[in-house]
Amino acid sequence: MSTTPYDLIGGETGIRRLVDKFYFYMDILPQASIRAMHAPNLASAKDKLFKFLSGWLGGPNLFIEEFGHPMLRARHFPFAIGEAERDQWMLCMNKALDEVTMDARLRENIRNALQQLATHMINQETTES
Repeated sequence: MSTTPYDLIGGETGIRRLVDKFYFYMDILPQASIRAMHAPNLASAKDKLFKFLSGWLGGPNLFIEEFGHPMLRARHFPFAIGEAERDQWMLCMNKALDEVTMDARLRENIRNALQQLATHMINQETTES
């Protein structure tokens, strides 16, 4: 049996820590105005991100089992997401990744993959000033 990123990040405990840190930063960083796109109570968002990351990193496919195919872009289409929103999301995720114990190469691989995923969520044209 091969070791997955899910295993290497610490399984359920590691992913919960990552998700908790991510939303902690979204709550406290003034530059994370994407917080306003979320419900006042983050419990549902935390649960969904945890379940998504679990399967995405090679662990149990909790999100798919409960909600079906992630279809992330379609699920995020009701929200105006441009480069600024992507960058705010990545700011929070990068800070969270830096606080979760894992191999440096794994951290960079996850960071790069999430950057690509976040870029894929962009659904608004960037206007030149």
